[in-house]
Amino acid sequence: MRRSISCGRGFTSSQTFCAIFCPISELIISRGKSSELTRKDRLYKNIEKMQHLRGGSKNFDIVPESYLLPTEYRDLVSAHNKYRGPWIVKPAASSRGRGIYIVNTLDKIPSDEQLVVAKYISDPLCIDGHKCDVRLYVAVTSFDPLLIYVYEEGLVRLATVKYNRSSEFLWNSCMHLCNYSINKYHSDYIKSRDAGDEDVGHKWTLSALLRHLKSQGCDTEQLMLNIEDVIIKAIFSCAQSIVAACRMFVPNNNNCFELYGFDILIDDTLKPWLLEVNLSPSLGIDTPLDAKVKASLLTDLLNMVGIPAISPLLKAAYDSKYVRHRSLNGRRANSADFIQGSHTLPKKHQHHTLTSLTTEELRIVRSAKAQYARRSGFIRIFPTEDSLAKYGMYMDPITGIPTSTTAPSGTSVCAMIIPHNFNVMLHGQLYPPNNTEMESSISDRMQQYERALETSQPLNLGNKMYQPKSTDEARRLRKQIRKLIENGSEMSQLQARKAFQMYLEYILRRLSTESKQCHEKLILKFIQRSGVNFKTPFFIRNPFSHKILSKDRSALVAKQLGDYMEVYNKETEALSDSFDPYGSIPNRLFNDFLCQAQESDLEAILTIHTNATQQMPFLYNRCAPGAPAAPPIPVGAHGFLKALPNMAPIGVSKESLKIDLYYKSIEARSPEKEIQNGKRLPEKTFSFNTMKRKQHTTTK
Repeated sequence: MRRSISCGRGFTSSQTFCAIFCPISELIISRGKSSELTRKDRLYKNIEKMQHLRGGSKNFDIVPESYLLPTEYRDLVSAHNKYRGPWIVKPAASSRGRGIYIVNTLDKIPSDEQLVVAKYISDPLCIDGHKCDVRLYVAVTSFDPLLIYVYEEGLVRLATVKYNRSSEFLWNSCMHLCNYSINKYHSDYIKSRDAGDEDVGHKWTLSALLRHLKSQGCDTEQLMLNIEDVIIKAIFSCAQSIVAACRMFVPNNNNCFELYGFDILIDDTLKPWLLEVNLSPSLGIDTPLDAKVKASLLTDLLNMVGIPAISPLLKAAYDSKYVRHRSLNGRRANSADFIQGSHTLPKKHQHHTLTSLTTEELRIVRSAKAQYARRSGFIRIFPTEDSLAKYGMYMDPITGIPTSTTAPSGTSVCAMIIPHNFNVMLHGQLYPPNNTEMESSISDRMQQYERALETSQPLNLGNKMYQPKSTDEARRLRKQIRKLIENGSEMSQLQARKAFQMYLEYILRRLSTESKQCHEKLILKFIQRSGVNFKTPFFIRNPFSHKILSKDRSALVAKQLGDYMEVYNKETEALSDSFDPYGSIPNRLFNDFLCQAQESDLEAILTIHTNATQQMPFLYNRCAPGAPAAPPIPVGAHGFLKALPNMAPIGVSKESLKIDLYYKSIEARSPEKEIQNGKRLPEKTFSFNTMKRKQHTTTK
């Protein structure tokens, strides 16, 4: 099947989209209770239940040993005394690597916070010395019966810094965490420049990884079977709660589908471990490789679940046909096929579906087969021909629902609520005993995983053509705005926040390309004093962090600033200026200035406005009580940045003092300082001079 969202006809309008599915009040893209799978603490507890219920941890050994704090702190201490070794600490509900750090001792873990502490896998699979993990896209189109699809192409994310298991480097997130949201700020991070570069830089495709491992003699077929097993068992551990929620809150099971992001870590024995499951996996596009994978993923997902692409020219005919269809059936169509007429199953399958099935069962079978026919790049991993044999022991014998709770002997946990067994019924219809044609053989699935992703045509993502900024034009506009400010005009809150937002973007870009200790310290102190759930970076508290390379530290500080800006930008988007208030700078003039402004222009305007008005609308509402007075801004380059920490509402704290002490110790240990103090010879400053010194000695 060719991948095309629009099929040349234009995409469905939002009104028609809602009408096709159901009334807006009934449209639920995400099922209830998905947090049982996507919250780290709930996921680990659900898997733990399955381990206790289903033959111990041997059958559900899919996640590292984990403890939930604060309730299981004593168990963690006992485990640490027994095993030792590093532990990875994660907030119970977070994403994109926020708040994650690794420790060797428990005294650095707060015992009163809601955290997940897991045994750190210290022997990961490495590519060219770099740790990696895999992001897989998993679609669940139904929970009863359970239908699980994995997209054929995933993304392999590599850490920027080469892996070293020594405890001296546990502070370095760019070595131990593979999240793109962390590593993208590192100056050494390499992005692919072409969609065909599947094994270049720090982001690969899954198929490229499998081909690479296969060339090294690894059993990639068994690896992917094990990964499928991890995905199925993770969903099994949460299915009972989700099915119960769906029956309570979802009027029609066809109104829902889920796209999860499964993060899998592979160790050096090729055993996959589940790290976490993301409810809303990022579909952002930063590289041509992202565009290739994610555009194909979305196209195939919408086609598979049956969202039709409607021609605007024939919209009226479609609408009237849908009204007739809905009035007769009282439900949404199972697929896009109702637009083209009734879907007819192939004759060779009809005798399996039309005998001894209820109307609902017949609808389920037809829907599953139609979905499978439209799957394109998706691979159905449940059900398969051997799924009942492998996973039947984890399913309720009466209802077929995967269960994680026990019931009294002779009874069923779900039988009183769910008087059917759709899973067994559907498996029997898809894979009858006398059927020699297997729809989803293992060999076919493995070939699909290893083949390179194909796209029909290059995607036009509509990238804006940015005109180069004019220094002269920026200077001219800056003078106009400065004159207005001197004459009593003020920036509106939205204008001030936009200027400050752009200014921080320049700072962030600079931190990602060059390291300046003084700027890092100022940014950290500002974020800490802003009180936006700031956690002091772990490298500041680590005793070995003085060995950190400046570019690694800059990347970690940039990550902190990036998280702050995400919150700040969302707050800015909530504001609006529909007109020019009296006494304010005209919006058109100010927007023209922002289009041309460089960092120095923004800093100059923010400084002039702050000094003239003694207000900071980029941080505080003018009507907000308790806003601090604007601090004096030093004259000269980066004067605004130097004053930034004193603009935040929170004064000097213990955390702020820790930041000061850390950077003072770094400055004391810097090569330049040691050279000045006579403690170190210049030629020993950089390790790459070692070879030169050896050659010089040999010559002598």
